Amino acid sequence: MVDLEGPYERIRDEVAEGVREVVASSAYIDGPAVGAFARELATRLGVRHVIPCGNGTDALTLALMAVGLKAGDEVIVPAFAYAAAAEAVLLLGGVPVMADVDEATFNIDPESARRCVTPRTRAIIPVHLFGQACAMEPILDLAREYGLSVVEDNAQSLGAVYAFADGRRRYAGTMGCIGCTSFFPTKILGCMGDGGALITDDDHLAGRLRMLARHGQAERYRHEVVGINSRLDTLQAVVLRAKLPRLDEYIGARRAAASRYTRRLGAIGALHVPHEAPYTTHVYHQYTLRVEPGCRDRLRERLAAQGIPTAVYYPLSLTQQPAYARACASDGRLEVALRLPQCVLSLPMHTELTERQQERIVAAIERFFEE
Repeated sequence: MVDLEGPYERIRDEVAEGVREVVASSAYIDGPAVGAFARELATRLGVRHVIPCGNGTDALTLALMAVGLKAGDEVIVPAFAYAAAAEAVLLLGGVPVMADVDEATFNIDPESARRCVTPRTRAIIPVHLFGQACAMEPILDLAREYGLSVVEDNAQSLGAVYAFADGRRRYAGTMGCIGCTSFFPTKILGCMGDGGALITDDDHLAGRLRMLARHGQAERYRHEVVGINSRLDTLQAVVLRAKLPRLDEYIGARRAAASRYTRRLGAIGALHVPHEAPYTTHVYHQYTLRVEPGCRDRLRERLAAQGIPTAVYYPLSLTQQPAYARACASDGRLEVALRLPQCVLSLPMHTELTERQQERIVAAIERFFEE
């Protein structure tokens, strides 16, 4: 599904030199490379502050802590997504309220989110799924109307650009009060272990996030609040600094691969290729098809028999997960979120995907539907 070795080969010497510098200085925690990476990513995204942390889930937890989530507060999250957003809410004593998603983009449905608002709603977490931004304009309007904090989960769509109706353009993860991202190795900008970051233009929130991520310390051994310990280690920052200037290259390679898939697979009536919404670019963290009911599992088995990997992101909606089924509330009309787990299928997608590899994948799919 993912080739992690190929991209490393192009940065091997740069990373090796950076690692030697870290070892020589013994600055394994909060070394110079961490601050340098934070400044470089902030410049790339056009924001005032990037606060590195241990991983993407920590980023979500810290963001909710920073906006003041309290026990019993409700947070609107999409019902079709990875569990991290709902998990962070529950760990802080909040209540995840599941909204439905759009069938074409897989992202949160703003109208469903509106139906989820109650007097106890404190925040909304739009998850920019699979590589493109959510419909942020109506979400931001909803948040202003009800005084909600918008915490963006941008683990999968770093580099995607959202276009507002008035012509403004912003990167996914930079439109809410706090954006959260992950540098898990398979992500578009991935390190060689765990890593994450928080993104904000708010000076007060930035200071609070830094404090919360360091055991609540405003200065060493002075704990102003109860925090957690979540840091990006220096060796991972070295890798990320080497990769960041190549982000557009990585996105371009993924978009080219997606275009090759779509040209061929778009002609198969039983498949729905990924939809690129008009208000956002798509960076293709995943290339996810919708397959007509009854075909998906048979197609997946056929491809596996030919050595072609696929994945199902995600096999259950969050309302069907044992950990969340009784702990969350929902819109009550989750038609799409309950249907998608039965028909989504993700094909291999990464920067090293060759035309020859894709030809083999596509030809196998075409043969399946011709039978």
